[in-house]
Amino acid sequence: MSAESLIAGPNPKTIGGVKISSIMNFFIGLAIFTGGFVTFEPAPYELILAAFLGVSILLGLRIPVGVLPILIPVFTFTLGGIISSFQIEDYSRGMIYNAVTLFLGMTSVFFAILIANEMGRLRLIFRVYVIAAACTSLLGIFGYFGLPGFDIFTRYERAQGAFADPNVFAPFLIAPILYLIYGIMNRSVTMLPIRLGFLFIILLGEFLAFSRGGWGVTAITALMFYCLLLLNEPKPKVRAKYILMGVAGLGGLIVAIIVALQIDAIADIFVQRAQVVQNYDGARLGRFARHAIGFELALSKPWGIGNLEFGFLYGEDEHNVYLRSLMSYGWIGFVSWMTIILWPLIVGFKILFQNRPWQVYFQICYVVFIGHLMLAWVIDIDHWRHVYLLLGMIWGCILLEKKHQKAKKIIQRQAAQKLPNMEIGGNMIPAE
Repeated sequence: MSAESLIAGPNPKTIGGVKISSIMNFFIGLAIFTGGFVTFEPAPYELILAAFLGVSILLGLRIPVGVLPILIPVFTFTLGGIISSFQIEDYSRGMIYNAVTLFLGMTSVFFAILIANEMGRLRLIFRVYVIAAACTSLLGIFGYFGLPGFDIFTRYERAQGAFADPNVFAPFLIAPILYLIYGIMNRSVTMLPIRLGFLFIILLGEFLAFSRGGWGVTAITALMFYCLLLLNEPKPKVRAKYILMGVAGLGGLIVAIIVALQIDAIADIFVQRAQVVQNYDGARLGRFARHAIGFELALSKPWGIGNLEFGFLYGEDEHNVYLRSLMSYGWIGFVSWMTIILWPLIVGFKILFQNRPWQVYFQICYVVFIGHLMLAWVIDIDHWRHVYLLLGMIWGCILLEKKHQKAKKIIQRQAAQKLPNMEIGGNMIPAE
């Protein structure tokens, strides 16, 4: 029996004849789907996950030691926010903000545990994620083209789907785009038309969001993912296929953009949004000037200045999550945030090149997460739900790799000692 088989199986326990794992998978899918519909707060996503987390604990969900590297920084990050909230008179505002921070951080831990317990949940998450991305994209597309009743899904003549901001909507779509591209290149031909249809809808939603950050991160992460596919592919014929499909896909995308730009309304806003520096970026107290002010202020405010207080003082929020971690969470929060984002990237780097059943899911999450960290220099992502989902999937794959290595050592030790078959964790491991 392979090491992978020891960690792939679902929990056989049942309730009323229904497997607990099947019940949990249903709620996982429901939560992921509602993650694409967050026009108000608390969104259904939070309510479902909060209830699901409580039920899971009652059903015996245990927190493994392996999640401590994410659990501890999440708590210290929130602690920094609580301390910072006392720097302002209306500290109750900060308490609500920090409660949201803690909850979102715990969703990462929750997803990591769920994935580590059952590897097949990665595919479930990505498939439902694609459906959610396509549905919310359609809402934005319908709104952009003026269908009656759909105007609430646009903002400033930009598609925003069922989100409150086009600049959150666009990054949400990136992971499903990469997953569909991989499926088109490597999965069943019979599903090709369906995947192409989903990809067209989501790409159109991405384009009509007119988010410079979304466009840039999509291009960068797609390139990183493409390079990983080439580097990890040992067969020359498959590498040649990737190269040909990459060239064809890029050509098709360019043609599609040219066609779209023939529509005057699209061309006008495209030219406007394609400028690298907007007026609100380079103005006297624009985004970049506020960044300089904030980082200088952080030197004299080790406890931060209070949650969301920066926006009250300077008219706009930080629009830089690293600066926000200093302003709203203090130096404690900044160190915790850097730990949260860098630790999984360092620990998980080698998994990018390991041939595992979860490799492609990990690669997508890894490069998209890096893309979001780049985007975080010009926008605040500390309360973006899908960022914590990506983080949870990364840690889930890291835990799967640890279980794989542990199972592999057990098998090798039994083979060396020529021991009889042993039952470990409900799985029979044969001596080889």
